[in-house]
Formats: sequence, structure tokens, C-alpha cells
Amino acid sequence: MTDSTIPYQGFEQGPIRPPSEASSLLLRLTRNCPWNRCSFCPVYKGTKFSLRPVEHILRDIDSVHRQLQLLRQQQMERGRLNHYDLAALAAGLDDGEQQALYAAYSWLEEGCRSIFLQDANSLVLKPAELIRILEHIRHFFPEVQRITSYARSQTIDRITKEDLAAIAAAGLNRIHIGMESGSDRVLQLVQKGVDKETHIRAGQKVKQAGMELSEYVIPGLGGRELSREHALETADALNQIDADFIRLRTLAIPNHTELYQAWQDGSFQKLGDIEVAEEILLLLETLEGIHSTLQSDHILNLFQEIEGTFPQDKAAMTKVVKRFLALPVEEQLLYQVGRRVGLFVRLDDLQIEARRQRAADACARFGVTANNIDQVIDELMKRFI
Repeated sequence: MTDSTIPYQGFEQGPIRPPSEASSLLLRLTRNCPWNRCSFCPVYKGTKFSLRPVEHILRDIDSVHRQLQLLRQQQMERGRLNHYDLAALAAGLDDGEQQALYAAYSWLEEGCRSIFLQDANSLVLKPAELIRILEHIRHFFPEVQRITSYARSQTIDRITKEDLAAIAAAGLNRIHIGMESGSDRVLQLVQKGVDKETHIRAGQKVKQAGMELSEYVIPGLGGRELSREHALETADALNQIDADFIRLRTLAIPNHTELYQAWQDGSFQKLGDIEVAEEILLLLETLEGIHSTLQSDHILNLFQEIEGTFPQDKAAMTKVVKRFLALPVEEQLLYQVGRRVGLFVRLDDLQIEARRQRAADACARFGVTANNIDQVIDELMKRFI
């Protein structure tokens, strides 16, 4: 539903974006998530989905453009601006223009190279409306190299190939899809509202339209019962899609989700780090015949150093997991805690004495043992959701 009766309130941004879009300008096309039933996701619970009127979105673009011009003019006259300069410029603006100014300033600092369209599924807009927005972006920001958005596979599947190609031609050149799993049983378990075949069709359609594709996978999402199926079926789906990027997001379960209740009542058995590592290894070993770049770029992941392009980097990526699994239990515990408190990025960081000692101190502070490590890690991971 479009909030057509609500007057324009000024420049607006939503709550989240992919880590890879950290330097992007965030433009809000929709509010919240049109599906909003996934049992593992807390982000939009208790919120109402709506489409922002196209005219409001165009005004947001105009506001950023206007503030960007102001900032560039000020830089030409005074050199690089500091936060005091920014506050002085903001003082004469209303709240909406101030938000546009701050967004423009941050974007200018990052080089104005990319734009991310929010919130959870911008492709639900009518193709003609989305194309109009994209053309407006390209008109005012012709230097932009990448425009990206989240989308659901179900939504992509409903868009005609011709419309998707037209959207790509208008400037949308990367789609982020939360595949989460390729197993129909796992997808049904977590109320994803999509099946494996739809994921495959949607992913292939994005690629055929000439857009880059990022597919997100959640290690551990099948729990103990479906772990092996989750890894094998997900790998099979990814093998058929050959996405540009595969991004891992290890399962963490916030208290206020349906999956948390299932975990607490015992109907869902959450994997520990060792089991997740074994699942990731099976996934990596089963990925074949693709040219995707795999990235593990999130603090929730135990192995941030697993990164590379198939097929040439496959052996190096699997080697990291095998090396961890071969460590003595005491070393595994030390790395698990050190990683989740931000001390370790790579397994080799275990050899840096100062970090190692701080990780050992953290283990002592949390009273870590082989029997309680999973509970400790669960609590630490909740900080990053």
C-alpha cells in the first residue's frame, strides 16, 4: 500500500543495508518488508509495510543533489569541511533537509560511487515507477557506478524478463537476494515463503538481465536435524545459479523471534560453532562448476578469512575450515571467543601473543569451558544482530 495520503516529511532512510553497501547513499523506496514472516529475522517485526509515493522519492533525490552541490561549492571555497562547518550549514535547514545534508556529506566523503535502494524489497514497485526513479538518479548523479537493492526471489520470479531487462538498462545493476537455504524443508521451517526452484529461477533471471547477483546463505539455519540437507541443497541451488557473490551470514537467534521460541522449546536444535564449521566445509566442498566469489564479511561468521573465487580458490577456503577443525579443543575455544570479541580475524591471529592473552583473559572472564562454549558464543553473537 502506498502512503499517498501522508504529506512529504523530508528525506528518509531505512534501518539496514548490506555490509558491502557501507559507502553507498541510502535511498528509501519502501518502508519495511512486504513479507515479514521469516522466523529468524527480527528487523521489521511489528512494523507495517508501505510503498513511498514516487514523488516523495524523487524529492529525496532532489534534496541530496541540492545539498551535494552546496557541499561541493563550500569545499571549493574553503577546502575540506569539518563537523563544525557541517553543523553551521545545517543550522538554517529544516529537519528533512538536514538529513539530506548529512547523507550527502557522508556520501561525498565516500566518493559518491554507489547507491542502495531501501528497504527490504524495492522490486515490489511497478517496473515503470522503478525505472522512473532510476532515470531520475542517473540524471542527477551520472557519475554513480552502481545502484543496488534487496529483492525477494518470489518478487523477481513475477517480473517479466522484458521488464527486468528494462530495469537493468535504467541503471539497477546489482541485486541482493536472501536465499538463506536451498532446502525446501529448511525454507518451510523458517517461513521463508519461497522454494528452491523459485530461488533458482529468480537467480538465473537476474543474471540473464545483465545484473550482478549476491546470494546470502545462513549456515546453521537448518539446525541439527537438517544441517546436511541444508548444505547439500544450498550448494546445488548455487551451482545452478552461478551468482556473482555468495555471502555467508552465520545464524544468530535474537530473543524476539519465532525461531528463538522454537529453540527454547526444543523443536529447533541450534548448531554450535564446530557443527557450523563442518556444515560450511560440506557446502564449500559441494560447490562445483561456478565462478562465484564467496565472502564471509560479517562479525557473526567464525571464519572471516574464507574469501575467494571458484574454482581457483576453493582449496584454500576449505583448508581454513579443516585447519580449525584439526586444532586442539583449547585452541578452538580460544579462537571462538577471540573472534567474537573482535580480537581475531584469521586463524594466524592465534599466534599474536598480545591478542592471544586478551582472548585468554576473556575466556577466563566468561568462565568458558568445552561444556558451555556454545552458550557463551550465543550471547556474544546477539550483540551484533
